[in-house]
Amino acid sequence: MHPALAKTIADVDPEIAELIAKEERRQRDSIRLIASENYVSGAVLAATGSILTNKYSEGYPTKRYYEGQQYIDQIEQLCIERAKALFGADHANVQPYSGSPANLAVYFAFLKPGDTVMGLGLPAGGHLTHGWPVSITGSYFKAVQYGVRRDTHRIDMDEVRELALKERPKLIWCGGTAVPRTIEFAAYAEIAKEVGAILAADIAHISGLVAGGAHPSPVPFADVVSTTTHKTLRGPRGGMLMCKTAHQKAIDKAVFPGLQGGPHNHTTAGIAVALKEAATETFKQYAKQIVANAKALAATLVEHGFDLITGGTDNHLVLADLTSKNISGKIAAKALDAAGIELNYNSVPFDPRKPFDPSGIRLGTSSVASRGMKEAEMKQIGAWMAQVVAAPADTALHAKISGEVREFCAKFPAPGILL
Repeated sequence: MHPALAKTIADVDPEIAELIAKEERRQRDSIRLIASENYVSGAVLAATGSILTNKYSEGYPTKRYYEGQQYIDQIEQLCIERAKALFGADHANVQPYSGSPANLAVYFAFLKPGDTVMGLGLPAGGHLTHGWPVSITGSYFKAVQYGVRRDTHRIDMDEVRELALKERPKLIWCGGTAVPRTIEFAAYAEIAKEVGAILAADIAHISGLVAGGAHPSPVPFADVVSTTTHKTLRGPRGGMLMCKTAHQKAIDKAVFPGLQGGPHNHTTAGIAVALKEAATETFKQYAKQIVANAKALAATLVEHGFDLITGGTDNHLVLADLTSKNISGKIAAKALDAAGIELNYNSVPFDPRKPFDPSGIRLGTSSVASRGMKEAEMKQIGAWMAQVVAAPADTALHAKISGEVREFCAKFPAPGILL
């Protein structure tokens, strides 16, 4: 944080200021492998923390319910145009507060309560909002889930088609939160067309890779594309919907007034800045490095005896089953955190353990790529992980590695952190 801003907070609320400072140091000194996280630039931070948070702007550009929108309209319209240009979309709505509200807007735009929706099951790597029972999307709609093959842990598109023909869903989701392989958008589009369903592609995890040309785009195939704006896209915490022109009115109406009031203008500005950054050649190199890092880290883990779901990765995400290591994902994640390596415990396909104490760990390489780390650094990170997982109760080892990690991270400055 800029020293002047830090002093401003400290003068008013020293307790919060100190906690922010501690979190900033933690992000600086640790290897952050949580697949949902990243570092935003100083410019994105500045926009997100700007006086735009003072302004209420219910409605859309040139059609607001409050006055004083001369500059807000320009900011939101600029954000919309940048999203459309970056992804090649007909229309973009940049107002959703995050990914889950964005997904809910898709339901509200096209479905009625009780209609059938089809998505990848949560245990197979899907998202709660794709119709899982504990989500409102699985309570208000008839949800059917497809999964992955037991032998390969990959999605079988023939099975997806068979289920779609049987259930005749009005909405089909593709994408998820723990899918380490390329999503076959064209195949999903053919199935959706055959059964007369709306196809929604949730690219929250891979949108930065799509923008940077490191993953195929769903825009030519899906009716609606949903994404968060953080993760690989490296923007603030927000959401975005893109769609074909025919669905523009339904999507916009579903977001406002359907689900939300006024947009968070400071977030919209931060998204606009991030989208401008994502249109650069530097961002394309970053996106490609994410994938290269993930492949290198996956290969290193395999060398150390880790069992990876699907055997590897095509994107930023690696999912490991620790059953053969005789350790649960939760115990491993906590031991790694103590050693300065941050990731999350995660269920794996056909996991016999409960979600709060699952068999796996999930990691991503967006944050380390943002710091300039490359394949050689992934080998070191994988070696540290192997040591910790082999000795989850060895606190002395964890402390030693944590110190090494701190020195290691000092060589790779984190974007947006001035400490």
